[in-house]
Amino acid sequence: MRCGRGERPADDKAAGALFSSLYDQYIDTDIDHPPTAVIAKYVALLLERWPDLTEDEDDVSPWSTGPLIGEAAGPLIYFPMRWSMAEEASAYAAEAAASLGLVCFDPQARRLRP
Repeated sequence: MRCGRGERPADDKAAGALFSSLYDQYIDTDIDHPPTAVIAKYVALLLERWPDLTEDEDDVSPWSTGPLIGEAAGPLIYFPMRWSMAEEASAYAAEAAASLGLVCFDPQARRLRP
């Protein structure tokens, strides 16, 4: 799942191209880009629903990486989910993103969410 701030792309193809560009710029780099305030707020919202993987003593977290904030860079967060919980978690993640004015793109499905 990828979520970030900006204007919603016209379609899934444009969103995929934008995702690739942002990924190269912020994630696939040796430069440290601290998460923006809204991305940090988004991560906090996700962690209100489910615990961070690093604190998940009951094995209920859908996140496949931790700490979740570690997957954020600048205006982008790209994070994996456990397959068994992906449908529920991705739906919530997309709703949470929309509530903060973020654009959400699912690279597995290659489509904008919601």
